Amino acid sequence: MKSWKFSLLTLIAVGAILLFGFTFRNTRTPKKKAVPFVPPKGCVFRTVMGEESSELNSAYKTPEKVQVSVDRGLSWIATAQNKNGGWGAGSHAHQDVRDPLAVEADPATTAMVSMALLRSGTTLSKGEYSVRLRRALNYLLQAAENSSSDSYNITQQTGTQIQTKLGANIDVILTAQFLSNVLDYADHDPGLKQRIQKNLNTCVAKIQRAHDGNGNIVGAGWAGVLQSSFAANALESAQTKGADVNEEALDRFRVAQKNNYDVKTGDVKTDMGAGVMLYSVSGSARASAKEARRVEEEVSKAKRDGRLAQSAPASAENLQKIGFNKDDAMKYSTAYEVYNSAKDAAQREDVMDGFGSNGGEEFLSYLQTGESMVIGKDTDWKKWYDNISGRMLNIQNNDGSWNGHHCITSPVFCTATSLLILSINNDIEKLTDIGNR
Repeated sequence: MKSWKFSLLTLIAVGAILLFGFTFRNTRTPKKKAVPFVPPKGCVFRTVMGEESSELNSAYKTPEKVQVSVDRGLSWIATAQNKNGGWGAGSHAHQDVRDPLAVEADPATTAMVSMALLRSGTTLSKGEYSVRLRRALNYLLQAAENSSSDSYNITQQTGTQIQTKLGANIDVILTAQFLSNVLDYADHDPGLKQRIQKNLNTCVAKIQRAHDGNGNIVGAGWAGVLQSSFAANALESAQTKGADVNEEALDRFRVAQKNNYDVKTGDVKTDMGAGVMLYSVSGSARASAKEARRVEEEVSKAKRDGRLAQSAPASAENLQKIGFNKDDAMKYSTAYEVYNSAKDAAQREDVMDGFGSNGGEEFLSYLQTGESMVIGKDTDWKKWYDNISGRMLNIQNNDGSWNGHHCITSPVFCTATSLLILSINNDIEKLTDIGNR
């Protein structure tokens, strides 16, 4: 009996010790595994926009309703892809055909949709629409590879909505822009990356060959100023990727765009812009953004160092004082004035009304203005983003698409451009990198 009691007490004691040890071990703070940070969906304009404003140094999250709008647009446009991997806007002669699967694919529209997918978070290897993006890339690469070496464009199609309104060679321009953007996502496939780079150079050569000598692209359409402006953008992006860009040709494009706006008088040349001020001033702002940013940074540094008074303007005289040669001082001070005046003009309500209603050209102009502000690290970006996102959400169709009400009416092209506007945040690093170079 005594032995039985002893054994029972022993078991109880051992059990208590084990229970205590288990409890003690599990009440200690567990060591957490390191988990890579994944930014929340819709995170915009991180900390690259400036140093002085504390607001700009904190993350700004895209409003939920904007993200919902983007998701609906992506869902709609994914279903509009043709069997050959491309997307189409349709012909100018048959703008009444709105069914995206009832029109022929074209490189300009395909490039625009592909950039929208890329900017919205899809890559060649990840994302809900990665398969569609790979098919679109192959479509565009084949178009470039099958084009004649002495042609200006990468397609033999004529009379598309986009060509008629923007210019006959807009396809190669937008394709070059997309190829520059997608290069960074081809590291997993060296052969594909080499193919993209080769075709980017093919497109760049065609764009530069199509230069008319006055800073414009031959074959201008109804709003040809936008074709030439996007040509400058494409060359600028291609240059950051090591493409064979002729710096003098790029500078001529920039000068032509800047010359469309007279800072002193406020006059705007609209002969290449269908008489619409918005198309010209948005291009002027975009073409001068990079140079304006350099002026802002150099002048700010000179003021911090005591080389310029705090109230000193960014004049040509003051730029010479801080190290610019005479010609550059005049060039950069002019660009600074053009940028600040043109981007303000492009955001005026009367100017944003464009042709009087929403068309693809208006959407493209809004995109130009927004990108110029990011490249220029402009602290007014949030005001622009809040205004334009509200405007775009108000005109989105119930099915998630957007369409124009004049000229470029294509729901595919207009939806792609709208998505590029609303998700501009995802290209912050790329756009600011353009401003760095």
